[in-house]
Amino acid sequence: MHYTTQMDAARKGIVTDPMRIVARKEKMDAEALRESIAAGKVIIPANKNHTNLDPEGVGQGLRTKINVNLGISKDCCNVDLEMDKVRLALDLKAEAIMDLSCYGKTREFRRKLVALSPAMIGTVPIYDAVGFYEKNIKDLTVDEIFEVVERHCEDGVDFLTIHAGLNRQTAEKINSRNRITNIVSRGGSLMFTWMQMNDRENPFYEYFDRLLEICQHFDVSLSLGDGCRPGCLNDATDACQVEELITLGELTLRAWEKNVQVMIEGPGHMAMGEIKGNMMMEKRLCHGAPFYVLGPVVTDVAPGYDHITSAIGGAIAAANGADFLCYVTPAEHLRLPDRDDMKEGIIATRIAAHAADIAKGIPGARDWDNAMSRARAALDWETMLDLAMDPEKPRRYRESSTPEHEDSCTMCGKMCAVRNMNRVLSGKDIQLND
Repeated sequence: MHYTTQMDAARKGIVTDPMRIVARKEKMDAEALRESIAAGKVIIPANKNHTNLDPEGVGQGLRTKINVNLGISKDCCNVDLEMDKVRLALDLKAEAIMDLSCYGKTREFRRKLVALSPAMIGTVPIYDAVGFYEKNIKDLTVDEIFEVVERHCEDGVDFLTIHAGLNRQTAEKINSRNRITNIVSRGGSLMFTWMQMNDRENPFYEYFDRLLEICQHFDVSLSLGDGCRPGCLNDATDACQVEELITLGELTLRAWEKNVQVMIEGPGHMAMGEIKGNMMMEKRLCHGAPFYVLGPVVTDVAPGYDHITSAIGGAIAAANGADFLCYVTPAEHLRLPDRDDMKEGIIATRIAAHAADIAKGIPGARDWDNAMSRARAALDWETMLDLAMDPEKPRRYRESSTPEHEDSCTMCGKMCAVRNMNRVLSGKDIQLND
């Protein structure tokens, strides 16, 4: 049977090859997965032109996935360096890479990225439009904006972040100046600027059906962007954020009418006590569509450590329904992350995602932890290191401080609880002072 998108196939009762691959990875029945995709609760971003994609599912009942942002900018436009970061992200098992390029040979970089990466690829076309046409944001035409969208889809991008929910009605609440940080979303600020300077409606909102036709043709998923996400704790769960979320829920239903897959982007900065409620609100207002969150960052006062503030919020968010975590690095708010920053951010986000999967009872999530626990109980150091989320770092720590006894470490030595319990339970004598 003919189908246009993964959602269209699912609604026609077709189990596609990407669905079979994802079902196998998730240890679930392919038919159950198909039903979730048909209902919009799971998406498989899989552009028809991304031929080497190793598909992943995002949504209800699946493992929490993570995304890595990178790309070239005017201040940092070394393509080779960014491609090296791509390889690192793939080595560290990120399921998605988002190309935020906004300067220079963006299409060349994007095509290299798609050709190299089996992970799903996302972009934000409005970033690229400014640099590609070398125009001020207010001078971009609607046709030029949509031409960039179509170009990204042609190049094999699997999902697009589109800030369609920030319409003129929501923009009026920004103009009321009740926020400390106004708009901190780069894409949201660009769309707000275009609307203000041209005295026009957001073209992605006004011509949303045009966007859907492009996505349907290539089977590109929409990541409906949170242009009004809070940039500080004070601005969380305010009228701007909630009104935009209501609009995104309405746009979700319109996308589903065209069988276009959708996920919703969310906060942002937010106090821990507000996270659970926000996850419930998104799922309710956006009809169970998958939720993709940046953090949330749970305190505003830790620049240089926002991979930690974000991992705390991400773990809480994912345990309460978020499906997809965007990594945050120690360089957040400060600079473009380098390779070391990226690694710290990826590992912190993977920890948050895995911890949430355990809390959610995702099938097989605890198996990894149980294997590590058995290796620890046996003092099988080599297996412990092999099982580590990042084997390199614990191996380096272990080798940097050699214990007197190989079955212990330099923290406890012969007083190691595990070592002594193993010995006493097997009937052996324990001598601590010889």
